[in-house]
Amino acid sequence: MSFNFGEVLTKAWQIIWKHKVLWIFGILAGCGQGSGGGNTGGGGGNTGFDIQGPDLPPQVMRWFELIGQNIRTYVAIAIALICVIWIIVVFLNTVGKVGLIRGTSLADAGEENLIFGQLFSESMPYFWRVLGLTLILALPVFILAVGVAAFVIFAIVGVASNGSGNEPLAALGIIPLMIGCVCLLIPVMFVLRMIFRQAERAVVLEDMAVLPSLSRGWEVFRANLGPIIVMAIILAIIGFAAGLIITIPILLVVFPTVF
Repeated sequence: MSFNFGEVLTKAWQIIWKHKVLWIFGILAGCGQGSGGGNTGGGGGNTGFDIQGPDLPPQVMRWFELIGQNIRTYVAIAIALICVIWIIVVFLNTVGKVGLIRGTSLADAGEENLIFGQLFSESMPYFWRVLGLTLILALPVFILAVGVAAFVIFAIVGVASNGSGNEPLAALGIIPLMIGCVCLLIPVMFVLRMIFRQAERAVVLEDMAVLPSLSRGWEVFRANLGPIIVMAIILAIIGFAAGLIITIPILLVVFPTVF
């Protein structure tokens, strides 16, 4: 069975150009994509700052002292703020994915006028199921991160308990393990992401539950393994090129300003 990639890409371009409301859902679906786990490293034990900056004005020194005196409060506020932002990002990402799938399907079926409010309201019945798929997909990354973090902590604590003073060397020794885990996770997550994309379409277009949609996603992925992987690679290249084209003008403006 031949697959005409050019025809599919051309039709997709015609749909998104005609129905620009899909751009909004596409932007929402991109919320949180490619973001890392966050910078969670922090100093342990110190509740203040030892500022040795003779050139700092007194106001700045007082500001640092205030932070040092209330470090726990600021950390709690930062964690709460991060959680709120994460919830908002996940909500927008899920609504964007559902709206994009449903809107594209309607446009492909011949719908002439797509309205944002209508697509948004029609996305709500599928919200929790698609969110469940997103959380399930995030489990491997979460488990790997927790496992590596626990291994690093136990390794450093074990070395520290011996009193040898080789904690930095122990931490450096974990780096090859972390690199190996990441290299293993990348192809696994690539395949899982393709399967879950088909599962999301099964939820929205076939009104399936979470677990049946995963089975359906695997069936579609296995039956169309070659075209799906090739299309994913093509879209990744297009996305990279588009991102590069958008980034270059920004860098040309930002770099002179920074310098």
